[in-house]
Amino acid sequence: MKLTTDSLEYRLIRMFAAAAMVVSIQVCIQPAMAQEKPAAIQVDKEKKTVTVACKIAPRKLPNLAEVYPIEVIAAAPKGQKAHETVVTFEAKPSDIHKALESLGLKPGKPAKGEGAAAVGPEVKIFLDLPGAGGISKRLPIEKALVDRKTAKSMPPLKWIFTGSISKQLDPNKPELVYGADNTGTLIAIFPVTDETVFQTNLTMKDEPLIKLDTNAKALPEIGTDVSLVIQVP
Repeated sequence: MKLTTDSLEYRLIRMFAAAAMVVSIQVCIQPAMAQEKPAAIQVDKEKKTVTVACKIAPRKLPNLAEVYPIEVIAAAPKGQKAHETVVTFEAKPSDIHKALESLGLKPGKPAKGEGAAAVGPEVKIFLDLPGAGGISKRLPIEKALVDRKTAKSMPPLKWIFTGSISKQLDPNKPELVYGADNTGTLIAIFPVTDETVFQTNLTMKDEPLIKLDTNAKALPEIGTDVSLVIQVP
């Protein structure tokens, strides 16, 4: 049978060919778009950094009546400290712990409560913020914090890779879990919990005296994608 350009068979073949081309284009584009999303954790062995994909956290959660002082730097969106954090992240804290160990860092011991002090190797912590022309701006994490009363930036702190305790969640089961995976806390400013990967040199004696908030002048709006950079010495 000879097809003519105005025949029904010819038009159907053209329609199916066009549809196949659209599907092919979509299949090609979707993986490329997926690759553009940054990995949850990136390790740069040459620069000795671990970078964690984060978002600027809301300062008030809809289920709470007040805005609480900042007590942690990074927490899971539904973690125990999501109402007191600078940024939120989706990665597992235990995977971030492993990433640091891949750079040769060994964890110390976390502190909890009165009289306890964090032990472990020091790191530097920064936020990479979106900047003009697509060039990110690196901010020392202390510059993301201000005193609630004076609005002055937080002085430099020591950031310590303590690692988290392991915890038995079910008393009827012997399995232990990485505590920070349970709480969703990555970096604690005060030793209010030992289920975290990092702590500072501050103690519980400092906690009543230091009430912190985020530095709205230095940080982008809530929900903005940022990167938390952990620099290993």
